[in-house]
Amino acid sequence: MASSTVEQVQFPLLQHWADYIYRPCTIPYRFPSDPPHQATRTEVLWLEVFRKSIPSFRKRAELDDTVADASEKAGKFALRYGKILDDIQSNPEKHGGPPDGILLCRLRDICLREAGFYDIFRKIKDEENAKAIKLLEHVVDTADAIKDDGERIEHLVKGVFSGNIFDLGAAQLAEIYSSSGMSFQDSFENLLPRPWVIDDLDQFKQKWLRKPWKKAVIFVDNAGADVVLGILPFARELLRRGTKVVLAANNMPTINDITYEELVQIVSKIKHVSEDGKETFFEVDARQLMVVNSGSDLPVMDLTSISQELADAAEDADLVVLEGMGRSIETNLYAQFKCDSLNIGMVKHKEVADFLGGRLYDCVIKFNEAIP
Repeated sequence: MASSTVEQVQFPLLQHWADYIYRPCTIPYRFPSDPPHQATRTEVLWLEVFRKSIPSFRKRAELDDTVADASEKAGKFALRYGKILDDIQSNPEKHGGPPDGILLCRLRDICLREAGFYDIFRKIKDEENAKAIKLLEHVVDTADAIKDDGERIEHLVKGVFSGNIFDLGAAQLAEIYSSSGMSFQDSFENLLPRPWVIDDLDQFKQKWLRKPWKKAVIFVDNAGADVVLGILPFARELLRRGTKVVLAANNMPTINDITYEELVQIVSKIKHVSEDGKETFFEVDARQLMVVNSGSDLPVMDLTSISQELADAAEDADLVVLEGMGRSIETNLYAQFKCDSLNIGMVKHKEVADFLGGRLYDCVIKFNEAIP
């Protein structure tokens, strides 16, 4: 089974107050008073969420033409992961429990790799990346045509939400994609109206316009429209306003998340290198744009386990951006940092919407200014 060999360290910008303990799990699955060997209602609820994802993962695995006997092996994956979820429901302390989003994602990827699958979404990621790159110039031009800085920032934030809907880890979205595909423009036009369930957009805009950051670290999410049409135009705006940008992408494949190697290839395709060696990204200096390996191999993020490369690159950052439901909402919504931070993503599980008191496909933009 393939595994990560990247050295794991703690993200250096996590806050270390005496009364604050970082926990990479926004929704508490259980409390200390809950019986240890009996699944809680929340655990049962989330075990069912992951159980519902099995058919779409099995279907995608069956289509993996890089694996011999893919259909048979996909069936073994489905049975094995389903059995693990049943075991955990019977006794939450099995398989490394009690469970949380990180453990359940990790067990699913382990089952896939034990069955012989390394990247069952690779083909669809490649296709979506290619489609998105063709649309990127239009998306950038549309943003540049907005002369008011505040309006342009709001437009770019909405672009991040619009791209983030391309998430094949959510069973309902996987079905929508399989039946009809997804359109970035349609998603943009159909965003739920403000106010969103968490809506700090105005505060974020005011801070950006008042004093741009020197360096931003952005934890990216999905391939295709998400990273290409959502994050890259957003990052370009940071660059053009004088901010160095570090894009942190996964070390290994998981769902349809973009990997470090894939993102490096995308950035190399959209950069323009002049005869004198100057690198630009749609007329913005691209030398201040860096892509690093986050060290993660999951669609969620535990900031106590990131790569040394990312830790070094982030040391002097004054803005941390966590993007996507898994990284910014399900695992790090309440994370506290030594610098300004932005959590941004679309809510794609009803269970998350219910927890937040919002709507399915609601938007979250949570901005925290650093406390001096």
